[in-house]
Amino acid sequence: MITDYLQKRADLTPDRIALTCTITNRQITYQQWNAQANQTANLLISLGIRAGDRVAVYATNSVDYMDVWMACGKIGAVLQNLNWRLTVHELQFLIRDAAPLVLFYSADFNEQIEQLRPHIPSVRHFIAFDEPIIETDHAFSLRADQPTVLQTSPELEMDAPWVICYTGGTTGLPKGAILTHANMTWNSINTVMSWGLDQNDVAILNAPLFHTGGLNVFTLPLIHVGGRNIVCKSFDVAQVFDLIANGGATVFFGVPTMFTMMQQHPDWEKADFSKLKIVISGGAPCPMPIFERFWEKGVDFKTGYGLTEAGPNNFALPPEDVRRKPGAVGKPLFHVQVKIVDENGVECPPNQAGELLIRGPHVTPGYWNNSEATQKTIINGWLHTGDLAIRDEEGYYTIVGRLKDMIISGGENIYPAEVESVMHAHPAVSEAALIGVPDEKWGEVGLAVVVIKPGCTLHATELLDFMQQRLAKYKVPKSVVFVDELPKTGPGKIDKKRLIAQYS
Repeated sequence: MITDYLQKRADLTPDRIALTCTITNRQITYQQWNAQANQTANLLISLGIRAGDRVAVYATNSVDYMDVWMACGKIGAVLQNLNWRLTVHELQFLIRDAAPLVLFYSADFNEQIEQLRPHIPSVRHFIAFDEPIIETDHAFSLRADQPTVLQTSPELEMDAPWVICYTGGTTGLPKGAILTHANMTWNSINTVMSWGLDQNDVAILNAPLFHTGGLNVFTLPLIHVGGRNIVCKSFDVAQVFDLIANGGATVFFGVPTMFTMMQQHPDWEKADFSKLKIVISGGAPCPMPIFERFWEKGVDFKTGYGLTEAGPNNFALPPEDVRRKPGAVGKPLFHVQVKIVDENGVECPPNQAGELLIRGPHVTPGYWNNSEATQKTIINGWLHTGDLAIRDEEGYYTIVGRLKDMIISGGENIYPAEVESVMHAHPAVSEAALIGVPDEKWGEVGLAVVVIKPGCTLHATELLDFMQQRLAKYKVPKSVVFVDELPKTGPGKIDKKRLIAQYS
């Protein structure tokens, strides 16, 4: 039997502040939030949405977005949280894959919605969070006519899907990781127990809700325990400093790029972080200078490790170990099992790098409509992460690299095969490879190494323009190098290790 998070909170702590909305300057209690999420759930029911049906959201962060997420949980619908950084071409694939019946969107994306409409036949209802631009749209305000008491509550088991959160793959085709009610609940339990969260904690929610980090690092755990989330449309560095100083924030999650921007901001030197008990980085490797500058200000800054398919919270590093074990992610959370294995599946001894495997009730049961990928990723109950890690003699884990051919730029995953397929679509390209090269701001960025077909000419700007029309901005390489030929391995594959050694 699933739990209605907001109904429970409304029963137990009705007058506690659940959300502070920086967009509308509202303070919303758990009782108020539960009432409006019930209205949203009743709206979905009135539109014919039943348990198991998908509901997509294509929007930036807002309380409305969170209402839909919670409403889906109440009635057993499945949230498809769409990445608004993707192009219309990319979004078409995802929407067709999950086949949602309802698509909520914000006015920021009216143009993209009009381009999508003819290509996503499953969607019966397009609903704007803002005032409707087109007469055929439903305005989200029509939920105001709905009762504040939930009209029906299906009997659902904990293994029922709650979210389909899309991640990439080395094939370049996105995969929809199914996050069940159990997965998200156990991640919350692990986080509250192992990170020491309580009802007095306050998180800054500016990580996008289309990422598992936005949903699950602090947001759902704080709802679970009765804390408060500060809802921000997106990351704004000046706003972060203000919320740390004046907003009551006690915990903050970000990707390394966000912390780099904070440290380069004029407010950094005068900032007082003494009220923050957890500041944690994730989503990409974090350079050690970022750690050290936080440590100089007395902050126990640390890095975490997670992925869409597991949690994403998996490890804990106590404050007393942050400086003693620099860069380590710590030890597994309470209900998480991990091991490190070599290429033969044999468990590695201490200090030997191998692939990190994870097992626990927070791990996805698999990928939506993709049993082949599920079988390759989850073997005998263990999730094969594709990431390299080491465990020291004291049992502390450190992530040291990736088996997957993946680039992480500013917290966003870039899968070279997807980008390379677009490059190969250009008529002047003979061969192409994408590698990651270090970048001070983004951690790493893509570099395209390209061979031009004989008799053709091609300029870097021309190729980049071609790619920008077909890929999200963050996936487009930041630079292009033209070569006569690409190095190959013995079997004839492109030798990316040599390319990385040459250009990094």
